[in-house]
Amino acid sequence: MKSQNSNLAKMPQAKTAKVAKEFSPKPLRLSRPAREESSVLRQRTGPLSADLVQHPADFGLGHVPARLKPNATTTMVCGFCSTGCGLNIHLKDGQAVNLSATPNYPVNLGMACPKGWESLTPLASPDRATTPLLRNPKTGALEPADWDEALQVFTLKFRALMDQHGPESVAFLSTGQICTEEMAFLGALWKFGIGALHGDSNTRQCMATSHVAYKQSFGFDAPPYTYADFEESDVLVFIGSNLCVAHPILWQRVLRNKKNPEITVVDPRRTETAMNATQHLALRPKSDLTLLYGVANLLAQNGWVDQPFIQAHTTGYAEFAEFVRQFTPDKVAAETGLTVGQLFHFAETIRLGNAVSFWWTMGVNQGHESTRTAQAIINLALMTGNIGRPGTGANSITGQCNAMGSRLFANATSLLGGRDFLNAEHRTEVAHNLGIPIERVPAQNSLAYDQIIERIADGRIKGLWVIATNPAHSWIGRGGSVEALKRSSVQAEDGSTLKRFNEILASLEFLVVQDLFTTTETAQHAHLVLPAAGWGEKEGTFINSERRFGVVKKVARAPGQALADFHIFRLIAHYWGCDGLFREWTSPQAVFQMLKRLSAGRPCDITGIEDYRHLDAEDGIQWPWPASSAVEPLNRETVESAAASKPQRFNASTQPPRERRLFDDGRFYHADGRAKFLFEPPRQLPEQPDTEYPFILLTGRGSSSQWHTLTRTNKSEILRRLAPAALQVEIHPDDARRIAVKTNSRLRIVSRRGAIEATALVTATVQRGQVYLPMHDVATNQITLPVFDPHSRQPGYKFCAVRLEKTR
Repeated sequence: MKSQNSNLAKMPQAKTAKVAKEFSPKPLRLSRPAREESSVLRQRTGPLSADLVQHPADFGLGHVPARLKPNATTTMVCGFCSTGCGLNIHLKDGQAVNLSATPNYPVNLGMACPKGWESLTPLASPDRATTPLLRNPKTGALEPADWDEALQVFTLKFRALMDQHGPESVAFLSTGQICTEEMAFLGALWKFGIGALHGDSNTRQCMATSHVAYKQSFGFDAPPYTYADFEESDVLVFIGSNLCVAHPILWQRVLRNKKNPEITVVDPRRTETAMNATQHLALRPKSDLTLLYGVANLLAQNGWVDQPFIQAHTTGYAEFAEFVRQFTPDKVAAETGLTVGQLFHFAETIRLGNAVSFWWTMGVNQGHESTRTAQAIINLALMTGNIGRPGTGANSITGQCNAMGSRLFANATSLLGGRDFLNAEHRTEVAHNLGIPIERVPAQNSLAYDQIIERIADGRIKGLWVIATNPAHSWIGRGGSVEALKRSSVQAEDGSTLKRFNEILASLEFLVVQDLFTTTETAQHAHLVLPAAGWGEKEGTFINSERRFGVVKKVARAPGQALADFHIFRLIAHYWGCDGLFREWTSPQAVFQMLKRLSAGRPCDITGIEDYRHLDAEDGIQWPWPASSAVEPLNRETVESAAASKPQRFNASTQPPRERRLFDDGRFYHADGRAKFLFEPPRQLPEQPDTEYPFILLTGRGSSSQWHTLTRTNKSEILRRLAPAALQVEIHPDDARRIAVKTNSRLRIVSRRGAIEATALVTATVQRGQVYLPMHDVATNQITLPVFDPHSRQPGYKFCAVRLEKTR
């Protein structure tokens, strides 16, 4: 490149002088300073400056902008997933302005995932429900109403339906995301006060399998582990669990494991967790029960089992060992697509482990034979003695923040405290505890979620109350069951299943939706919308995956006339005229004391927990913690050491160890104190790929920033940016070449129930002949297969047959 000076040298002299003059430096002149208020560039103060200038924040929070500088902090648990992380809420004049992860909380140890960091953002969303809304029958529009009119309509409509059609003509569908005390109030109000029968929770969609599996195998729904087991195992087996994405803080606990553990992942897809495993068993979809029986056979035939533990603490092993003999290595390899060598290596990995833990989530729970699959995992733990010791266990990781609370205290499919509606003694216990007539407690079980949808479809259920859930987005296949779809007149491949589910909702004579937002797909169909307060706008407790009670606090005001679900239930009891039965149900803290009484003598006994203050001081307490343990601690040396290190905690006689696991004494909850080996032959897949529908569709979590139907996470711009902007379908490179598809091509995905469109993502994370969709998009469940496990009634979201069509 020539220099500027060389070019100037070739110019004529006059022109050179002119150019030189133009480029010569000019003398610096100081102009008169402009008035501060007239120049934005010269302003010394303003919103941007105020936000950039950091101030000491106190409370160990470092430096923050003035608008976020708190004058107090408090702690509470996160309201998204079941991990149950501790959060420090930064308060300014009593209102939350920011948050950070609690450094010493035993769950997350100062960590938080993207959802946790953004927990406060959805509360300020402009589409919050701020007043009751009633649908105008003339215009069809939802119009504002006051609480008096709304609750009179609620009472009159439901009472009229029950008077005309009986107590089974109405139902509720609830959630795993309201507080335990609210769940208990809802279930008691509906069944003991209003006198209705049917109600279920969306935990049926995520945790019913684990609930039934544990109850049948152990005698009670009791996840045995503590999160410390992630760090204390030398072998970790993840089955149908993408822990990295679905529970990122728990994956961080795995990364803290200093034993250089073997990590085995059983999953058809090469998930983020599988990428970090020492073994990835990429089996054929839904062949996991066959695989687990085959591994059990290898362990039994080679004598790699813990006979002393089996003989002392279990029943049914001999029959189980005989049953699994048919699952030879060759048979299992043929049916799973794995090699015989992989099967032996998996079995040997379990044999060589001193502390082996087995973990599962929705990949197991959401299947057509999910209960027996979960119990096959439990069987592996029992036969090898890997339970009740540090780093062991058959461990189901829960989905929603309070699914455990729903399983124990929602009074929906189980009577309060994990009791049985069919057990007369249990009904008497509850009636006596609550001071209500025994005849108020139903001696009949509720219908399950899918059965409630079926009865709406056939006209037998005419009124529905939906609380903090969005079935118009999340329900499988959008049509109840295969039988219901066959009866439907709309079967074309044009999104007809969505139409089918909307038709089911439209057939209701009265639909009430109680939610934070007016914009959910289900709220759009409501005759009445009740505005509810959200996490952070009310108080109560959640119970996380490891059985830890944590406190939720009111750190923000609910907008407009929105009320906590608890107070909505109180108002409904008053308007219905049954508030006399609920005189003691004055506040969430009062109900917590009632739940303590109801838990007495049960496996989930929490009579040793004093109150919310006790939970807060102890950084949460795992159940069980009976009053007898509080008087005579389980491990006094550990407790007294903890008291010395944290003197602000309660006295040593009430301090539980921070990490506790179940069954360390080998005693289970069946009457004989033993765990049961349960099993049955694998069931045929209800839908197989064929020439018309040659691909298998898998579904699951999209990203760690997304949660369920996106009702809350989509309110955060940050979380939206951390996830794909549009629905993507993963397809293997070989399949993509065969049908001439590239990344970002538009594809039509067609099942026997409908069709949707998505953008192709060509990747080897899926196997040939398989495609993958995230569950969060409203389109996904238009095409999933409505099939249900016969024991848990949990939907099998994870498998169906589809074909792909290129649209452009």
